[in-house]
Amino acid sequence: MDDSKNIRLKISYKGTFYHGWQKQLGRETIQETIEKTFQSIFGKKIHLIGSGRTDSGVHAFNQTANFKTDLSVNAFKIGQALNSMLPKDIRIKASEEVDLDFHSRFNAIGKTYIYCIYNNRIANPLINDYCYKVAYKLDTSAMQKAASQFKGEHDFSGFTASGSSAKTTIRNIYDIRLMCHHYLLILIVTGNGFLYKMVRNIAGTLVDVGRGRLASDNIGEIILSQDRDTVGHTAKSQGLSLLDVYYDSNDMNAFLNILNSEKSLDTLVSLL
Repeated sequence: MDDSKNIRLKISYKGTFYHGWQKQLGRETIQETIEKTFQSIFGKKIHLIGSGRTDSGVHAFNQTANFKTDLSVNAFKIGQALNSMLPKDIRIKASEEVDLDFHSRFNAIGKTYIYCIYNNRIANPLINDYCYKVAYKLDTSAMQKAASQFKGEHDFSGFTASGSSAKTTIRNIYDIRLMCHHYLLILIVTGNGFLYKMVRNIAGTLVDVGRGRLASDNIGEIILSQDRDTVGHTAKSQGLSLLDVYYDSNDMNAFLNILNSEKSLDTLVSLL
């Protein structure tokens, strides 16, 4: 078969009812759902390459994936056709033809994740699927102080989980901050890449700092120890969302500049 086209998709999904991005035998996943929908519409099989995995229950505002095909249909219409048949919790936000050598995973230079914490004794049913509810009062100032210590290049082996296939555990966090708005705490992390459950472990560690279980001044030592036993708990999956994947440093820097603006929280909400 002549795979003469390379199609890049920008995908948004609610991960609540899926077992993550990657195909798994006997389990419903985002990747398989899109591939099956494509085949049912166009009668052709595709292999969808994602920018990276997201776990069960994790969401995405802008996941990137690509596939090669000999289909003659216009790329924009492929996205329209998929949206007409996909479940309502998966949407193709953009569909375009790109260079044949483009690879969603290997060409990515950075990603931004957000982790949402709802700090209230009573759950909010409207956002339960998107936030980690923490009933205990949190010291947000201590959490913000602790978060800043994750910035920079470190060996994050203590913040990954077993089952990681990464060749190296060294990652560079370009920006990390905790924004607070009433009961809602939003952790925003941008880096050149992330290990398996790394952001959830960082979020859990910050919650433990907020509860007084860990000292905010000890984060540097915890990172240097490379010991999972010194790290906080793994925060729940539903609070995590992949915000964006970057293939151009200008795009990533533009986002980081937004975070440094006076109305960064308002601007962030508008991007969602």
